Amino acid sequence: MNSSQVSLRNEVRELADRAFHLKLISGHGDGPDIDEYQIVYQGKPRHLPLEQARLFLLNLIYRSQVH
Repeated sequence: MNSSQVSLRNEVRELADRAFHLKLISGHGDGPDIDEYQIVYQGKPRHLPLEQARLFLLNLIYRSQVH
């Protein structure tokens, strides 16, 4: 894993922590694949590529602040 992947994974983990504390997701963690992250949303675990997980979490957090 190169430094940009490590940086992206750390950003995703921080966003997931924030979303968890805002009660937007019910869980998160490393996925089974090195380039995936697991997010539990609406009771269903989702294994997303890191970039997609980042965008999903950003969108979720943004929408919660707008409404």
